[in-house]
Amino acid sequence: MSTYETVIGIETHVQLATKSKLFCGCNNDSREAEPNTHVCPVCLGFPGALPVLNEAAVRLALRGGVALHAYDKVRRLHTKFDRKNYFYPDSPMNYQITQYDEPIIGRGWVEFPLDGATKRVGVTRAHLEADAGKLIHPPGADYSLVDLNRAGTPLLEIVSEPDMCSAAEAKAYAQELYHLMRYADVSDADLYYGNMRFDVNVSLRPAGAKKFGTRTESKNLNSFRAVAGVVDYETKRQAELLAAGKPVTQETRGWDEAKGVTFSQRTKEEAHDYRYFPEPDLPPLEITDKMLGEAKKERAITPSFVRSQLAFIGVKPEDVDTVLFNLDIAMDYMETILLQKDATQAQLTRILNWMIHDSPQGESGSIGAYKPREAVALARAVEAGRISATAAKRVWSELLDTSHITVEEIIQNLSLEQVSDSSELERIVEEVIAANPEPVKQYQAGEAKVLGFLVGQVMKASRGQANPPMVNAILKKKLGGAKA
Repeated sequence: MSTYETVIGIETHVQLATKSKLFCGCNNDSREAEPNTHVCPVCLGFPGALPVLNEAAVRLALRGGVALHAYDKVRRLHTKFDRKNYFYPDSPMNYQITQYDEPIIGRGWVEFPLDGATKRVGVTRAHLEADAGKLIHPPGADYSLVDLNRAGTPLLEIVSEPDMCSAAEAKAYAQELYHLMRYADVSDADLYYGNMRFDVNVSLRPAGAKKFGTRTESKNLNSFRAVAGVVDYETKRQAELLAAGKPVTQETRGWDEAKGVTFSQRTKEEAHDYRYFPEPDLPPLEITDKMLGEAKKERAITPSFVRSQLAFIGVKPEDVDTVLFNLDIAMDYMETILLQKDATQAQLTRILNWMIHDSPQGESGSIGAYKPREAVALARAVEAGRISATAAKRVWSELLDTSHITVEEIIQNLSLEQVSDSSELERIVEEVIAANPEPVKQYQAGEAKVLGFLVGQVMKASRGQANPPMVNAILKKKLGGAKA
């Protein structure tokens, strides 16, 4: 493999989170719909049906462009739509409305951490286009079924530069793009439902060469593992072909997840095969300063900002990934950091642990009726010794269940405040010592682990409200310590 170097570029199709399709009023969410129920004359390609551009799709595309740093210097942009002509069973128009030479998003970049360094991958362009439908192939049947619910769905196709050279880089890029589109509220990016799909281009060239080798494109990947798998497999397959003196064919390939291999689907078309020309039914679109300004204003919290804040308070790398992939936790936690500026690092760490490990998450990933001010109040109550760490988890659960309730109310309602009165604790400890003569003898004879049993008895007698560190100290004082 040292003879060759791998060159990788990725085209990513991102389904925009609009209520309706790109050029008609049909419902854009057909995840649970019956086939061919979210359709109309426009997305079915009926003669004479005219497209009308969805303004919301344009706004979301601009947000995507801001997330990709494509508008850092550009202030005004002219864009238009084009026809891409091809015949395919799930494309009822026999052409696709897309953008060719004047896309809505120009050059940008995606930056992400990898192996202790920072990798930047260039973005060539990103354009708006209408998705095709979906072919369903019943097992064992000699026919296919067509579902056009997805036809006309607004897509943002993001085309990277060929700046990646390993499976790890390709996977990390795909994950970062996923984060960027979700944090910018551009797309749900649900990989299971195909809201985000990756086409991975892989080619090999002699080490040190400038000219690119012949590439293959493996299409419609909907997992990060598949992205890495395709790169690994294609790198190996192409290297074996070249080593045997055989050419690599430029083609479109599929990915067999179960077998971990790619397979040939069809030869790859070139741009001239599609006979692009300007879409006659849609006027050009001018992107104004006001439109760009609104898109930039809406981008508040980014993945890189979340990483920087988590690094600042010393969050473990595995917990950083957990937060990043759970958008609700990330947004709630950043709100805590930004609004509760007097919260200490220890308090913020405690809150994050509750969020990750003690939150009953719903299907959407939401952790309930989260309230930053009350979360900090709970962390302070534990630090002050008012409630135990165990009781705090119970308060946390109650806090997320109810919108209009405070930590103080929960502590009082459930009688969770710790007993830290030394005289009261001494009384309970003395009762426990008197009631457990045998364990006391064992401890004084050198069995130090028996102390845990006695602490448990004190906690039981106090209904879990005794301050554990104080109980430990009082027991050791009363019993004189275990013999070595």
